[in-house]
Amino acid sequence: MSSASGVVIVDKPSAVTSHQVVGMLRRLLGTRKIGHAGTLDPMATGVLILGVNRATRLLGHLALHDKRYLATVRLGASSSTDDADGDLTLVGDASHLTLDEVDAALEVQRGDISQVPSSVSAIKVDGKRAYALARAGESVELKSRPVTISRLDVLEVRASDGFLDVDLDVECSSGTYVRAIARDLGAALGVGGHLTALRRTRIGGYSLDDAVSLGDEPPALMSMADAARLSFPVLDVTAEEATDIGFGRPIARPVPANPTGMIAPDGSLLALYQPTAEGSRPLAVLV
Repeated sequence: MSSASGVVIVDKPSAVTSHQVVGMLRRLLGTRKIGHAGTLDPMATGVLILGVNRATRLLGHLALHDKRYLATVRLGASSSTDDADGDLTLVGDASHLTLDEVDAALEVQRGDISQVPSSVSAIKVDGKRAYALARAGESVELKSRPVTISRLDVLEVRASDGFLDVDLDVECSSGTYVRAIARDLGAALGVGGHLTALRRTRIGGYSLDDAVSLGDEPPALMSMADAARLSFPVLDVTAEEATDIGFGRPIARPVPANPTGMIAPDGSLLALYQPTAEGSRPLAVLV
């Protein structure tokens, strides 16, 4: 069983779940301790971050960064899941809509907004996942939450058979639901809308350029230190500081951010630290 620790950026294919990708990597690397950050729906493709062994402790911090997507929204029908996997309901002919009209309708979704997540999200309601309740036929009402959509560009529109397919380039904060963007666009135009394609092209500093497609051979691992450098500020620490950090002790040295990666003299990632009035203290010790 492999004991190596590190990060793998996978270009997730369509029609498989994020958990199934974890299973594939477990078989390839011969270890059970693998997790993923920033779940992608089965329909979606693109950047999926996986942590191996000790790097699983990094995952919660790596997924908090902003994300970029290429998405296709179909106007003219709504969906029970806000995407093509749900039950569709024809709402209205959207083929007459122009790119300018669609772009104007998106304006209210740009910037700092309040968004109601999709009812089939993984958010917990009374201890149960919203998607489990929705798929069981129960009514799910989720509260709106603040998100930031820093880019929402219309790339192309295509009309056919009463529908309008809209290609979008989206950059947004963690916690934003692109399916909800599709739903709300359709509602604003009065014709219904749902997501038909989604490709995540970036999470923070990780892009498709870093991603691999899983095959028959074990993929190379990105070191935890390199993963940290792509995600947050890092500091090179002294041997004396490294000893204290290894034991999870606070140190007098200030750090620039929460979190900050602490890099040992040998180049390995020791821990993530956060600022305090006296210096800094551990957020997660990784050795």
